[in-house]
Amino acid sequence: MMSGSDLLGRLAQCLGPTGLLTTEADMAGYSHDLSNTRGGRVVGVARPASASQVADIVRLCGQAGVPITPRGGGTGMSGGATPVAGASLVLCFERMRTIRAIDPVGNHMVVEAGVTLYAAQQAAIQVQRQLGLDHGGAGSSQIGGNLSTNAGGNNVIRYGMARDQVLGLEVVLADGRLLEFLSPLRKNNAGYDLKGIFLGSEGTLGLITAATLRLRPAAHSRATMLVGLQDIGAVMSFFERTQAALGDSLTAMELVPRAAVELVMQRFPDTREPFAESCTWALLVEAESASHFFDLDAAMQEIFAHAQQAGEVVDGNFATSQAQRAAFWTLRERIAHVMIESPICLKMDTAVPIARIPEFLEHATRATALALPGCRPMPFGHVGDGNIHFNILGPEGMDANAFDTHRDALARAVEDCATALDGTVSAEHGIGLLKKHALVRMRSDAERSVMARIRSALDPSGLLNPGKVFDNG
Repeated sequence: MMSGSDLLGRLAQCLGPTGLLTTEADMAGYSHDLSNTRGGRVVGVARPASASQVADIVRLCGQAGVPITPRGGGTGMSGGATPVAGASLVLCFERMRTIRAIDPVGNHMVVEAGVTLYAAQQAAIQVQRQLGLDHGGAGSSQIGGNLSTNAGGNNVIRYGMARDQVLGLEVVLADGRLLEFLSPLRKNNAGYDLKGIFLGSEGTLGLITAATLRLRPAAHSRATMLVGLQDIGAVMSFFERTQAALGDSLTAMELVPRAAVELVMQRFPDTREPFAESCTWALLVEAESASHFFDLDAAMQEIFAHAQQAGEVVDGNFATSQAQRAAFWTLRERIAHVMIESPICLKMDTAVPIARIPEFLEHATRATALALPGCRPMPFGHVGDGNIHFNILGPEGMDANAFDTHRDALARAVEDCATALDGTVSAEHGIGLLKKHALVRMRSDAERSVMARIRSALDPSGLLNPGKVFDNG
């Protein structure tokens, strides 16, 4: 078997002088994701510039018996990019940033795995099209990572998850073979839908090197409003009213608690108070249409007026400029920033059936108060698809070490509430390293057996992202 030093030498020859990092200083930023989970030793960071180089890396690591931890933009929240199997090689796609093709007639684009979501969005805009995927990490997250984790985001209610944007893939298998099925065909029933196996597999079945993504017509009109409500029942009534009125034009429905608004205003003093009267909840609502014949602004105004007459809303603001729309979304996205920055915050990724959101919030608030009296629940997120991030801050003044002793109990309390309501604890961030226990609770023995058999068939030696999703073997 090839030695570790021989492997690095062969990789250096294959990748060139900028393609392999081996010093501790250079590798330091590649050892974890946003979960900040620390794991095994990194022997090197490979930065391929092509799919053929990815295939070479996989073959060489297979010969040396060195596992591979694939890495996108490092924005994951579940430890999926954390090396855990002793000494491993990190394979980073940051040099694979070519947009190979874009077709506004066929409404698709072919992009490499290292292209950031933002760059892909901008390329679509240049041809008067748009991607159906958007979230707060667009500037740094990469297409390959988005597809490997089946990312969600702000407009799942209209366009679906990351997998719903994919027409074709290019994938390197664990034996180094390159699978290329990038065809943009909408209809192709010739055998199994192989792309579905790799989407959401978190790099455990194969390494996505490129994808053909579906494009949508660019929005001709867009309407955005921020409304204030006093209770969760009113939130659900307003959602039902808005969805009925706007149909498929409804793009986003984001829940923001008052407590989170106050935290954002403390952390970012330039944040403006959104309402004249304090409201328990805020909803950020957005709709868009490619049609010239739909007056979304008038529709939003009418929805608000009817909701006000029904006593559902307390206050509201309508974006009359792109700057106002950006301010609304900045308020929403800053909640996630505040949560990530806090050392006493447990970040959760729960989802329940939409109609059961009030029940979930009630039960989870009660359960976490019992687990840690004085803790501060911060539930926010995507009402339109049931994905409420039930984050929890520790009591005022609690230090990080003390809070860490309560993390498991708090997480279990929230997980129990979600699963009891036919929900999930991994809605859009993947299983990775941190939520393997939840997979055991949420998937049947038969389901996990099928997953294990697929993994064993495609990667019998456990080369690709070992220790993630569930343990090999």
